[in-house]
Amino acid sequence: MGDPHGIGVIGLGAISSHYLSLLTAHPLVRVAAVADLDEARAAAVAAETGAAALEVDALLADSRVDTVLNLTIPAAHADISLRAIAAGKAVYSEKPLAASFDDAKRVVEAGAAGGVAVGGAPDTVLGTGTQTAREAIDAGRIGAPAFATATMIVPGHEHWHPNPDFYYAEGGGPLLDMGPYYISSLVHLLGPVVAVTGASARSRDVRTIGSGPRAGEQVSVTVDTHVTGILEHAGGALSTILMSFDGAATTTPPIEVHGAEGSLSVPDPNTFGGDVVLHRLAGGERVTLPPSAGYAGSSRGIGLVDMLLADQSRAARANGDLALHVLDVMTGLIRSAGEGRRLDVSTSVKRPTLVPLTPREAWLGPE
Repeated sequence: MGDPHGIGVIGLGAISSHYLSLLTAHPLVRVAAVADLDEARAAAVAAETGAAALEVDALLADSRVDTVLNLTIPAAHADISLRAIAAGKAVYSEKPLAASFDDAKRVVEAGAAGGVAVGGAPDTVLGTGTQTAREAIDAGRIGAPAFATATMIVPGHEHWHPNPDFYYAEGGGPLLDMGPYYISSLVHLLGPVVAVTGASARSRDVRTIGSGPRAGEQVSVTVDTHVTGILEHAGGALSTILMSFDGAATTTPPIEVHGAEGSLSVPDPNTFGGDVVLHRLAGGERVTLPPSAGYAGSSRGIGLVDMLLADQSRAARANGDLALHVLDVMTGLIRSAGEGRRLDVSTSVKRPTLVPLTPREAWLGPE
């Protein structure tokens, strides 16, 4: 397979350790360089991984870096990705692809014009949870899918996060925070979305930080913290989505897909695995399906590896077009809620190909 593909990581916050645990172990790639605003943090990660600790400009110019893994804050995603593309590097970005749809579109268009790959999280949906459910739907085990529900209800990040301000400011909120996982999964399961109808609200205008050095401090809430809506899929199915920071908990499955012959309970799309439960109308059968598709035992970073393995026979599954479409759906729901009307979705995307069941030793490659 030739020399390992050089990865340069920009942004070394908490999520970076999840990516690095996979990428430093994979023989296809080599973490060549890292960069962070905190130079001490970059030096520590460099010492652990054998990478070079560089400033951002130096990393983008480094010939050892073929692809930039962009793990910066969402507000910086577009700037870093566009600079990487201008330097001739491929880009894989944490979600969302950019803080706004227009910026995300610029990133995808720049990648196409520059002839470099653009990919984006989440790649959790490439695990055995979503992919096993996808395989069951494609095999006709629930009949033609008619509708789905996607539900996330939590009390809000101020209860555990020491600096939750972002979640309650422009660009935050439950939909933009967690929606990428659920909507990406729904696109894998049911195909692209053609129109949306949204509604939203907020329960209060301030939140009180519950932990850390700022405990007791109040944070202003300037975005809606409860978003719900209908997604109309190109194939005719409807999805009802509910993302909320305004409830204590829910016992509703994260995703359910229903057809004339049965229903599927799909596990949390923010994880790679989990049980897929099939409820068959005939005979009242209820069974937990064994994993039948997906990257087994994986973790964050598998989407980047999948992008590098893409060829003429298939596109990358966690690709920029999908990340752009998901952001289009989310921003469309928010605009629909504000305008009180149904809106068409301006983008579309090909449904990514199913991930065949791939054991860890197969996707990790030879030692």
